Amino acid sequence: MMQYWKVSWQHDFKAEPVTLFSEIGEDGYERRKVQEYREGRLLRTDGSDETAEIGLSEIPVGGIDDVAAQPEFSAFVITEGDFEAVWAAADADQEPGLLPAPTCCASGDREDAEGRAAPLQGG
Repeated sequence: MMQYWKVSWQHDFKAEPVTLFSEIGEDGYERRKVQEYREGRLLRTDGSDETAEIGLSEIPVGGIDDVAAQPEFSAFVITEGDFEAVWAAADADQEPGLLPAPTCCASGDREDAEGRAAPLQGG
């Protein structure tokens, strides 16, 4: 079963994304990712079009509780529909900052966790 995550990254790096949306496969690997930047710019990849700026994690991302336990991250499970809306917005020619509002978010509770590999990487 796929999982869909929204991870907010609190930092002061101007060139790095502030929000990561990931589709995680049963094996713990990212399948697709969208990165949102401070100015609202969105980048997306499914692994076939990686660049120096965006790519999928090369290792399993671990459980969402592992990510949420890091002080610079806030991690939430989102719905497949919410992820698909962000994925589509990243491909559309839209004005920055017009992401769809999520319909459901839950904190990274332990029952959402699978695996113990390294946490989600920011690109």
